[in-house]
Amino acid sequence: MKEFSYEAIEAATNGFSLERLIGKGSHGSVYKGILKDGKLVAVKKPSPGFKSIQGDSKLENEINILGSINSPSVVNLIGVSTHGHGSTDKLLIMEFMPNGSLHDLLHASSAPPGWPRRAAMALQIARAVLALHEASPSIIHRDIKSANILLDNKFNARLADFSLSVRDDKPPSMDPAVPAGTIGYLDPCYTESGQLGPKNDVFSFGVVLLELVSSRKVMDMDGDPSSIVAWAAPMIRAHRYADVCDRRVALADMEKPVARILSVAARCVSEVAERRPLMGEVVGELQGVVERIWRRPNWCPLRCVQAWRKIVKKRAMTTKIVCRDHLVVSRDNDCGDDEAN
Repeated sequence: MKEFSYEAIEAATNGFSLERLIGKGSHGSVYKGILKDGKLVAVKKPSPGFKSIQGDSKLENEINILGSINSPSVVNLIGVSTHGHGSTDKLLIMEFMPNGSLHDLLHASSAPPGWPRRAAMALQIARAVLALHEASPSIIHRDIKSANILLDNKFNARLADFSLSVRDDKPPSMDPAVPAGTIGYLDPCYTESGQLGPKNDVFSFGVVLLELVSSRKVMDMDGDPSSIVAWAAPMIRAHRYADVCDRRVALADMEKPVARILSVAARCVSEVAERRPLMGEVVGELQGVVERIWRRPNWCPLRCVQAWRKIVKKRAMTTKIVCRDHLVVSRDNDCGDDEAN
């Protein structure tokens, strides 16, 4: 992790000008920065006084979390910059994601992604969440949503914003966590009981899957019902998969793979937490979906065949079995790198 001078980052962001502001929330702001060597970075400037539930500053908490994660599907930490002696004066220097967020791609773009790309993104996001849950102790993100999923220069999905993340290493009776997150993505089991665990992230991930397939707003005040879960779950139970899908993109021969994605989503958003799958199971299911898509003779271009061969080579080295039919490819291999819309 590199230490940047505050003056260098201030110059890179043009004095934290509004023209460089690319994101803002209750916890702070994110600016586009251009370093002296021309490299693009994202600079996170936390709001003064913001504290995580462990008592650390937002930035310190995020540094500690990111330092313990090793996944190509997570936005990487490049370094920090300190101004003065207070922790709230620190800045976080992150990779710059040039293609914005998944939220913007689904809801604001005039060119919605195709089904192969959406399947690849679903797998990439699942791998990121699995990396958190497999950490020791496991990490709970608490704010998985499409706005916190950023897209790199190849439109690979990368999980970001760990300001609300916590480590799952405290007895339930001692857990001080107050429900936090974003309405629509929050697990009702968490908001009602205050009990925090990995299955809360599984629910939020399931909501993202429904959003990814349908391009419907998670909370649509003009819809009936307004919640995407309440809207989609009955149709999935009735096997009306096409009615859930984004109608801007033709299903063609993709109905079966998309139906499998929706079946995974329905399990993830189950009202009973114990019925939800572990993220390892989710990764295995979505890996199977992506492999099925790539086997289609009328779709696979040369670059996808090359990527498929790389996956097969990696699979020979994989030892973790999620279920009888699917293997989890090691997380250092991101199968979406060469996948096209």
